[in-house]
Amino acid sequence: MTVISVDTDYDNLTITLIADLDAPIEQVWELWSDPRKLERWLGPPSYPATVENHDLSQDGGVTFSMTGPEGDTSRGLWQVTAVTPPTSLEFTDAFADADGAPSADMPVSRVRVQLTERDGGTRIEMHFTLESREDLEKLLSTGVVEGLRQAVGQMDAVLAA
Repeated sequence: MTVISVDTDYDNLTITLIADLDAPIEQVWELWSDPRKLERWLGPPSYPATVENHDLSQDGGVTFSMTGPEGDTSRGLWQVTAVTPPTSLEFTDAFADADGAPSADMPVSRVRVQLTERDGGTRIEMHFTLESREDLEKLLSTGVVEGLRQAVGQMDAVLAA
C-alpha cells in the first residue's frame, strides 16, 4: 500500500489523504464495514483503537476509543450521513468526552471516503472538511496528518490477515 499524499488546503479548510491498495474494492470496504478490521487500523500504531459501537447505516454511528502508550485514552464519535457500499461513506467525526458525547472544545470534521477501482486494486480518497481556519489549525495541532499516514499505513497488514 502506498499513501500517495496527505495534503492540507487552508483556503478550502480541508485535509485530503490519497492511498492505493493492491486489493479489490469489496475487500477494502471491509476495512470500514467490519468493526474488528476497523479497529486494527483506525488508530496509529502507538494509539490502538477499540470500536465500541458500529453501525454504518444511514444515520448510524461508530464510537471508539484510542489508548496511548502512557495509558491515556481519547474517544471518538462518527455520525454517518451517507453510505453507498462498497464505494463511499460520509460521516461527521468528533472527539468525544468520557460519556461519548461530542467534545465541545474540539472541532468536528465532515469526512468523505471514496473508494475507486484502479489497476486491479483500489484507490482511497479521504476528505476531511472543517468549519473554520481555527478548527483546521486546532485539528492539525493534534498530529492528525501524521496519525492518518500511520493509521492508513496499517491497512495492508489488515488485508493480508
